[in-house]
Amino acid sequence: MSSSARRPRLGQHFLSDRTLLGRIADALDPAPGDLVLEIGPGEGSLTEELLARGARVVAIEKDRRLAKELQERGAANGRLRIVAGDALRVDWHQLVAETSPTAPRSPLPPFAVIGNIPYQITTPLIEKALTPPLPERIVFLVQREVADRLAAEPGSKAYGALSVGVQASCAVERLFHVQPGSFRPPPRVESAVICLTPLAAPAIAPADRTALRTLVVRCFSRRRKQLRNVVAYATGRSAADVQAGLATLGLDPAARPEGLTPAQFASLLHWSRQL
Repeated sequence: MSSSARRPRLGQHFLSDRTLLGRIADALDPAPGDLVLEIGPGEGSLTEELLARGARVVAIEKDRRLAKELQERGAANGRLRIVAGDALRVDWHQLVAETSPTAPRSPLPPFAVIGNIPYQITTPLIEKALTPPLPERIVFLVQREVADRLAAEPGSKAYGALSVGVQASCAVERLFHVQPGSFRPPPRVESAVICLTPLAAPAIAPADRTALRTLVVRCFSRRRKQLRNVVAYATGRSAADVQAGLATLGLDPAARPEGLTPAQFASLLHWSRQL
């Protein structure tokens, strides 16, 4: 699928550096026959790298013109399926089920997710990727600032609600940076490749992810306040209840919320639900 000159649509920035594309595919490390959902294949450069490694690829492309061209050029490859649609609206799990040799079946077969994703919808795409049943691995090319937030450690400036929400479910690796000049046209920001691997024992159950995010957002809205005051505000519990609860959880009432780990936030959520 060779690239052709065109004016980008939908805010696309095409990556054509073969070395970088190979490194991104290697980060996912698909074995021959593995099923990979690719978000936003664009001109198909990363798709080629995945197919060269023997993966079965389902590529979701919103630009219908690009989707048609990809379909025409890849029609002879039985391991490639092009889906024209919005990745935020398409049912990824249904696509996985349909692509399984024994579809439909439950549970879903293992799959992975990869993509050079639009920066303006990075967070909702990550949230969708973390909707159960989870992929075995997620590799996204994102804005460097987002990568910093995803991988941030407690107490750091970049640490916030996004950090906690993702790290409660996944191990986060910030792999390498990608300079603007590697894209066509160059974006105005630097990029980075991140890898998310779902934890075998996550800090929070999938059903509690929304509640955890609500709690964490409320806590970080007062991140400079002491924990005793932040928790009272975020949970609506009395000062006495909060003091006792923090003692039970082994948390310092004078600490700041940005110092809590994802596991500690999860414990705080569970405590807040107790009568």
